[in-house]
Amino acid sequence: MKRISILLALLTFNSFVFSQEENQEEEKNNLQVFTPSKLLNKGQWDIKWFNGLYTQTKQTGGNNGDSRDILRENFFTSTLEVFTGISENNRINVGAIIEYRSNTIGGRQALSVFSLNDSRGTERKGLTSIAPSVKIQPFKNVGNFSFQSSLHIPTLENETDDAIFDFNNDGSPDGVFLDQTAWSFQNRFFYDYTFPSGKWQLFTELNTEYGFGDDKSFANNTFLIVPGAFISYFPTQKATVLAFAQHSERFGDFEQDNTSLGFGGKYQLTDVINLEVLYSNIVRGFNFQGLGETYSFGIRALF
Repeated sequence: MKRISILLALLTFNSFVFSQEENQEEEKNNLQVFTPSKLLNKGQWDIKWFNGLYTQTKQTGGNNGDSRDILRENFFTSTLEVFTGISENNRINVGAIIEYRSNTIGGRQALSVFSLNDSRGTERKGLTSIAPSVKIQPFKNVGNFSFQSSLHIPTLENETDDAIFDFNNDGSPDGVFLDQTAWSFQNRFFYDYTFPSGKWQLFTELNTEYGFGDDKSFANNTFLIVPGAFISYFPTQKATVLAFAQHSERFGDFEQDNTSLGFGGKYQLTDVINLEVLYSNIVRGFNFQGLGETYSFGIRALF
């Protein structure tokens, strides 16, 4: 009987340990941990490959919100972000952001951005910017608030084929626009709050940018402010669905603004990798702002 009691005690202890490890694994898989507000521990790595395809067939006028039909234009952006923790107190991360773009105009189909052909006059593609970055948690006791500063360095000489950012009489770009040639100093502020139930989470972001360094760029001497709010629901530890709203306001030498609404989801595929899909629609805009849709897909590895 004594041996049986010892055996039962050992089995109970092993079951407890296994249960604790399983719970820790569930917590590790919980997407609530992987918000942009959270900084990495020292030696930890975060690699994200995010792709967005924006396509538009409507555009607002120059000085009002009236929209008009245009030939389809497509803008694909592929972004690689790599960050790592470097501080003993886990409050400083450093990294870099690399952007590649492929844009097509002239009524070509949305998936033409993936074409391997070089259709001069309706297509441009290439590496457009590199941004060294630092991410900081400024307050020791507020782990769900952080900010990220990046200096975006352009790698191209001309924004459009003919180096002129102008509009034809029909409101379409004169040449194929690829990306801005102005440098950009960007600051992004992140904050998230998980509701007591653990099933809902609110994430907010304020993105600010200042463009400078190239008087031929539309973004030169302009300020960009982009607030956004995301509400997420977690049906399981490994999945989330979300809805969001964002507003973009550019002012200075060039003015433009838009508002977009969207939804999407994330899934924790393994302990290291999670997947993300998003859809958004620009519902209003000002000053030659396109009124289109964005389809996005991302893969993130954290280890």
